[in-house]
Amino acid sequence: MAFIELSQISKRFGYLVVLSKITLSINEGESIVIIGASGTGKSVLLKHIVGLLKPDHGSVHFDGQRIDNLPERKLSEVRTNFGFLFQMGALFDSMNVTDNVAFPLREHTPLALNEIHTIAEQKLAMVGLPNLGKKMPGELSGGQKKRVALARAIALNPKVILYDEPTTGLDPIRADVINELILKLQRELKVTSITVTHDMQSAFKIGNRIVMLHEGKIIFDGTPQEIQTSTNETVRRFVVGEASEQELAQLRKSSVPVPEKDDTTWQV
Repeated sequence: MAFIELSQISKRFGYLVVLSKITLSINEGESIVIIGASGTGKSVLLKHIVGLLKPDHGSVHFDGQRIDNLPERKLSEVRTNFGFLFQMGALFDSMNVTDNVAFPLREHTPLALNEIHTIAEQKLAMVGLPNLGKKMPGELSGGQKKRVALARAIALNPKVILYDEPTTGLDPIRADVINELILKLQRELKVTSITVTHDMQSAFKIGNRIVMLHEGKIIFDGTPQEIQTSTNETVRRFVVGEASEQELAQLRKSSVPVPEKDDTTWQV
């Protein structure tokens, strides 16, 4: 069995089917990128991997153990193996940077406060933010907030890091800093990385494997090189960022007619 194994996962919210019989195996140490249009179930898939959502059907295994049917207490223990970088960072506004990074250490370890703060400072240095511990989240740039959130995600030395749209809202240079950090942590911590993104430049840089979801199903699973030569029209259009003829025709049909120019001359 693979390090992370999703078997025949299905999930619906009301009448909306988000995931339909998804089967996915992820090996230890792999850097996998999950792409797809908005609403195709990418973030929902991430939440199943970490146990934040339970499937309607199917099973989730982590490191040889089935986790989707665990009680919350046991699941909480399993989650300490995962670091999660949320899309908007999700920092606590009322805590300074050090306390934000220290939060999981206070919650899940018996370490003394001075030890916790030492580890928090080490994690901040690892993401290139030494000496910022006393600042509040409101004093940080968007890129700095993402990096603080990433320092928090690695505070417990997880085996897996989940990234939900890590470059959203960042300019190209700050986005590339995040990409480089993802690669750095992959090398230095030997973690398994699972990234959800719309950013194809980021996907090609950080992933050794790309999976594409469409209408709740996997329609591509391969290397960055293979996806760039895919003959699947849906995959090809997503990679190059091209609207379909059907979508363009719908836009043309809904165009507002331009009124004729009024040549009436007003005189005073």
